[in-house]
Amino acid sequence: MQTQSLWEHALTFFPQFRATLRERVAPDATVAVVGASDGKFVLPLAAAGYRVIAIERDALALHGGEVHLPGDNHAPARGLIDRLKLEELHGRVRVVEDDFLQGEPLNIPCDAIWTSCSWHYSANHHRPLAEFVDRMQRLVRPGGLFGAEFMMPVEKRHDLVEHYTSPERLRHHFIGDWDVLLTLRTNEFTERAHIGRLQDHTHRMGLFLAARTSPLPHSHGKKDS
Repeated sequence: MQTQSLWEHALTFFPQFRATLRERVAPDATVAVVGASDGKFVLPLAAAGYRVIAIERDALALHGGEVHLPGDNHAPARGLIDRLKLEELHGRVRVVEDDFLQGEPLNIPCDAIWTSCSWHYSANHHRPLAEFVDRMQRLVRPGGLFGAEFMMPVEKRHDLVEHYTSPERLRHHFIGDWDVLLTLRTNEFTERAHIGRLQDHTHRMGLFLAARTSPLPHSHGKKDS
């Protein structure tokens, strides 16, 4: 890649998602990324040949601008749209500039969906975690893949917020039409300061991968278009 994401060095379970994607879906499958940011996951997926739907509401992440970095530094940063053009990948990516939790759920059937540490942000706490998960699930075709990495509770205050969850708590959202493929978690670790968190901080992260095994209940057996 000629360009680099502001989140390039943040810890991620994305390689496990990519490996499962290669095993379970076609090389040119459609993959949605919820909370696409500046393209840390979107660009590698597009470069690998997937058709990508990038869902993001933050104008700075999409269009670029000045960002506040550790050390009280400010610097210009490229947004997703600019990075896609520079990497000549814009033809493989559909950008949806929208709030994933507002309005009617998106009607964009996909072969796989991925989100990274998005639902724990306070901006998403106005809706139940179950709604975020359900909206993601509804985009996945039968046989498709659901992938999410997320922050787990570290501090006592996190235990009061359902959006800091765990693989065990997520399982009850995946009963019936889903097979849970893989769950992982980290111990507590210290992450270096980065955009949005300008001091070193402590995290625990989890991974949840599942596959849809049957059509959505409301589809009445009709194949998704």
